[in-house]
Amino acid sequence: MHQIPGHHHISMITKNAQLNNQFYREVLGLRRVKKTVNQDDPSMYHLFYGDLTGSAGTELSFFEMPIVGSTVRGTNAITGIGLLVPSLQSLDYWKERFVALNVKHEDITTYAGREALPFEDPEGLRLILINNQGADIPEYWEAWEDSVVPKEYRILGMGTVEMTVRSIDTMAKTLKDMFGYTEVSRSEEEAIYQSVSGEVLGEILVKQKDGPRERPGRGSIHHLAIRVKNDEELTFWDEAIKARGLSSSGIVDRYYFKSLYFRESNGILFEIATDGPGFTADSSVESLGIELDLPPFLEDRREEIEAGLTPLD
Repeated sequence: MHQIPGHHHISMITKNAQLNNQFYREVLGLRRVKKTVNQDDPSMYHLFYGDLTGSAGTELSFFEMPIVGSTVRGTNAITGIGLLVPSLQSLDYWKERFVALNVKHEDITTYAGREALPFEDPEGLRLILINNQGADIPEYWEAWEDSVVPKEYRILGMGTVEMTVRSIDTMAKTLKDMFGYTEVSRSEEEAIYQSVSGEVLGEILVKQKDGPRERPGRGSIHHLAIRVKNDEELTFWDEAIKARGLSSSGIVDRYYFKSLYFRESNGILFEIATDGPGFTADSSVESLGIELDLPPFLEDRREEIEAGLTPLD
């Protein structure tokens, strides 16, 4: 059986790409590594932020939907994103930074057994800075040296992702029984699963909560993508999902990676995505995220697509 090595990316909804662009670059200090469009609806931006090259496990992505309403929070949804920072001193730095920049945040607390600082972006997306306690990070994560944040405090990549569902047992059938995640803790109200035992890079915190399903809007999380190494592993998981009676989208070529989509029984949308070829498929490292990049099948519509997008910079 193939092992899931961690998170690939996570995708959210924004109402305002300009505000989103300003916050994630100028406040959080991430690099915009790809400015493109939703391949299924090219009228909307699809923005990716991450490390130097948008390495798997560092990518935050946003679909711009200008007419979207507010999120009505509830259950059966992805409800929080953990971002790793190097140390407790990093959390102190970020708390001071959030005060200075008027970013909504809480006090430093404990989250999934680690020191953490919860905060929200301007549209109410819930994020948590997590102390990585100086632990090793993947060697392919590459720091972006032009970040506005000092090196010793920068966001490293994704950590714990939080999901709130009506049934932990149902989620466990997907994470533990199908994908082989390790259940590292469990209570009546929550459980923690890791794709690689002992590693926060693929950790999922599942909270159990009854009530109405969350209604998505600006600041809501659309899906979590988990990593596979190559096409062969992606095909393996496509077959495994179908064998369990779940519906798969089948393999889709997104040009920067190949992937598939499925919903587990609580309704949480997962994507499974390959590591490559990556965002340098059509850009040099130096020019990542500057111009509007389109996959080849949309290139002949460039003039039409650009005319419908609001400039970001």
